[in-house]
Amino acid sequence: MTAHETARAPAFAQIARAQDATPAVRRDLRDCWTAVIEAGGAVVPMGCPLPPESSPNVEPALDEIIRGLAPQRSRILLAGVDGALAGWVLLRREPHPLGAHCGTVNHLQTHVRFRGTGVGAALMRRLPEIARGEMGLERLRLTARAGLGLEDFYRRAGWTEIGRWPGALRLAPGDDRDEILMSLTL
Repeated sequence: MTAHETARAPAFAQIARAQDATPAVRRDLRDCWTAVIEAGGAVVPMGCPLPPESSPNVEPALDEIIRGLAPQRSRILLAGVDGALAGWVLLRREPHPLGAHCGTVNHLQTHVRFRGTGVGAALMRRLPEIARGEMGLERLRLTARAGLGLEDFYRRAGWTEIGRWPGALRLAPGDDRDEILMSLTL
């Protein structure tokens, strides 16, 4: 699929328990994440070298995410197109009781084969419905790396920039980026 094509509306699925992450789903998540990192995507887990160093090993980070899944605490939302994993995103409830009405969005990824086809936007439209309707959350937050235009993408999805941590992310010597803090009231 090329960037000029629009994917058919994705079919959504959720994984809310570790036992629901079948070996095939784990493989698809791993392959998507690896492809995104190798294409220069911003979702690089701890312990993975930054591109173009080597092929990333996302398995430990993916295993940790899957171990933490629980219906009211943490879910993965999957978007599929024609039977292929086109993208995914992680939604987590704040664990501290003072912030339990808030959730954090991490790891929004569109497989490189589906970039520019609306899959990421579709995930971001579906996510608030799940956060509010199924998890009872009232507000979501996320952080994004500056310099990639991500803040514009999230603004179009209804998010508001609430601040920045200047130079918080060092991609390479002399390449420091702001970390952008964003919020969405549900």
